[in-house]
Amino acid sequence: MTRYHDEEWGRPEHDEQTLFELLCLETYQAGLSWQTVLNKREAFEAAFHRFDIATVAAMKPADVDQLMTNAAIIRNRRKLEATVNNAQVLLNWPDPSDFSTWLWAFVGGQPIRHHFSSASQIPGTTDLAQHISRELKKRGFKFVGPTTVYSFLQGAGLVNDHLMSCDWAPENR
Repeated sequence: MTRYHDEEWGRPEHDEQTLFELLCLETYQAGLSWQTVLNKREAFEAAFHRFDIATVAAMKPADVDQLMTNAAIIRNRRKLEATVNNAQVLLNWPDPSDFSTWLWAFVGGQPIRHHFSSASQIPGTTDLAQHISRELKKRGFKFVGPTTVYSFLQGAGLVNDHLMSCDWAPENR
């Protein structure tokens, strides 16, 4: 958890494949702890071909059936199917800009910096996350509720919720 916090969480991410991976991992967190997901991250990377969007998009129902037997990952059929579906949406992205550009436009291309002093101040979701959730769903994404989207925005660095006392807060670097 410390390594994830110090090296990834809240750092602005623009790479589409990495954004896809983070979104997928957030969908698996729904109803579980982030620690559980991180503990299974390597197994997810192997199961989903390092989150290569085209390869995951080409996965068939039989592949999902096979994943359901993989004890090293979170075996929730709807979440597994959502991963394949979401890769297909990204592969056939309808907007003239790529997914990363589209996503970052919601925050004006710059991370939103909240100035929280206590973890109890960090919300579970925001109006922005609700809006992006609706837009993702319009485009065909699955398992992208507002809470999942907010966690994704934090993880991908679109929202920086490092506490003011944290060494990784921009003000402290």
